[in-house]
Amino acid sequence: MNDSSWGAPPQAGYWGPTDQGHGHGHAHSPGHGRAHGPGQGHVQGAAPAGPAYDAHEAPQTRPMPIVPDVADHGGNQDDDRGAARLSGSPVRNETKPEPMPDAAEPAPKPQKKSAGRDLSAAIGVGVGLGAVIVASLFVVKAVFVGVIAVAVVVGLWELTKRLDERKGIRAPLVPLALGGAAMVVSGYVRGAEGAWVAMALTALAVLVWRMTEPPENYLRDVTAGVFAAFYVPFLATFVAMMLTADDGAQRVLTFLLLTVVSDTGAYAVGWRFGRHKLAPRISPGKTREGLLGAVSFAMVVGALCMQFLIDDGAWWQGLVLGLAVAVSATLGDLGESMIKRDLGIKDMGTLLPGHGGIMDRLDSLLPTAPVVWLLLVLFVGSG
Repeated sequence: MNDSSWGAPPQAGYWGPTDQGHGHGHAHSPGHGRAHGPGQGHVQGAAPAGPAYDAHEAPQTRPMPIVPDVADHGGNQDDDRGAARLSGSPVRNETKPEPMPDAAEPAPKPQKKSAGRDLSAAIGVGVGLGAVIVASLFVVKAVFVGVIAVAVVVGLWELTKRLDERKGIRAPLVPLALGGAAMVVSGYVRGAEGAWVAMALTALAVLVWRMTEPPENYLRDVTAGVFAAFYVPFLATFVAMMLTADDGAQRVLTFLLLTVVSDTGAYAVGWRFGRHKLAPRISPGKTREGLLGAVSFAMVVGALCMQFLIDDGAWWQGLVLGLAVAVSATLGDLGESMIKRDLGIKDMGTLLPGHGGIMDRLDSLLPTAPVVWLLLVLFVGSG
């Protein structure tokens, strides 16, 4: 999220002073004014050739017109043309000079900005997912825990598949999927202690499972497996831990609303007003103006949510929460962009039309979950 500045080109049509140092070859051009013929000496007024020639010793003459060089195939055509010009003889097969750079060029037509995705499909899928999440969240909490576990397993499948396809990294999916689902359930039932224990057991299972294959690249594969266990299921466990509070459904809804609003604000403001790139090497589409939009939208919605949804919450706490969510969501998005750039892919999957894969929707949610959980515990407690 690089514009290159080019200096003004030298004025065409004239020879200017050269800064070639001694020892560099000098290409013969038709306007050098020197003819080499058998038994002929220097043409009067011509500058002596060779590296020993010093520019300040040349007689002062008006600039000669530039004539483009022609490749010498079998004969010294450049020298013959230079002699012909000095003698006033016509020159055959003359190459026409290039047009002056000052000539007016038609201005490029402005291009309309494109969203880059099928917006109708993206909106339809987003509304459908939102309906499933809200229904499971406010009807039966255990059903929503199941939704989290399914999202984690699918996300792990997408991540490990892309690692294998693009890098040949074979992180074992079976222990990751089983351990990831157990991690989410443990966080809901036993809290943070249960989540940490499940994380440790999942990492151990990855180490043991990989031992059934040849030892080549063992360290690389298990490192990727432990990273996947932390990145997807462990971070998602904080959503399940939010749900255990008395107002757990409202806390999770606040978390989801703030993350979605942050992404929406960044997209809307960045698409309309974005000029300055935020991280061009990582995500060229993100702008500083978009980040300001994410912060503004999230802080407003955060104040409303803390005031009207969270028990004992205050509007000023929502401002802090919204700011933190905007930053963590942006960093999470950039983090997955780094992974996808390293893998050389645009999306992690194709499961969700208009969105990509499950991991393409979890990128900003996963790192935001522990931030929201911690701030809500600090502001209103864990109950």
